[in-house]
Amino acid sequence: MTSVRADASGRFMIGDALPVNRLGYGTMQLTGPGVWGPPADPDGAVRVLRRAAELGVTLFDTADSYGPLVAEPLLRRALAPYGEDIVIATKAGLTRQGPDKWTPVGRPAYLRQQCEMSLRILGVDHIALFQLHRVDPEVPLEDQVGELKALKDEGKIAHIGLSEVSIDQIEQARAIAPIASVQNLYNLANRTAENVLEYCEDHHIAFIPWFPLATGGLVKSGGPFEEVASRLSATPSQLALAWLLHRSPVMLPIPGTSSVEHLEENVAAAGLQLTDEDVAEMTAAVTSPS
Repeated sequence: MTSVRADASGRFMIGDALPVNRLGYGTMQLTGPGVWGPPADPDGAVRVLRRAAELGVTLFDTADSYGPLVAEPLLRRALAPYGEDIVIATKAGLTRQGPDKWTPVGRPAYLRQQCEMSLRILGVDHIALFQLHRVDPEVPLEDQVGELKALKDEGKIAHIGLSEVSIDQIEQARAIAPIASVQNLYNLANRTAENVLEYCEDHHIAFIPWFPLATGGLVKSGGPFEEVASRLSATPSQLALAWLLHRSPVMLPIPGTSSVEHLEENVAAAGLQLTDEDVAEMTAAVTSPS
């Protein structure tokens, strides 16, 4: 299975201009517990990132708040100078007060500061995809997206993305600037963002599901996919990723892991071809949201 590359997942053009292999990699799990502090094995984290690139992963999703200031430096250490096909997507708009603590801050001056910091830390002259990590309810959305548009106009970011947003918020943002991606919580067991996904399909916006494996809930021993997995000689986690890839051509899953073995297993999901019957059986095995 380790011979399967991320290329097998197909390609998508973010913003109709930025080609990526659809199966990407998320860096959140390369930090310490609670997404706080450095990993126990920084060298191991670098090996995971380099192996992902070797396996054809071209989309690496990160954020200034992962650590904070842990995931972005690891990406630079592992992958710089970046290959022409590597796309680093980072985020700003969440501040950290400790393990598992997150507070939105969307003041324009703060978003600009964090963009400048990410440029310096990643060692790039522009950020391919810069995402508003959360909408700050205390700041008008037009001010938050407006600052990202200003950064785009200045050439500091190429494409703008949003995270955890509604259709109304996407439309408000699109009235200000082109929106290339949306990153919402979505997996087979939690499809509350289905309407947002459908909107992204209709408008050819990349949909990046975070927690694509429901943090292991879908893939535990004895879980809902075990029977299908046995029949297809695949792991439940591979099936969960294959289901996402099958669900929509705009879907860009970014499973994260701190293990090379698990990384190779996840990437191998790109080579799974599910039938409509497989998909129906998997969908029926979990409870759909109301």
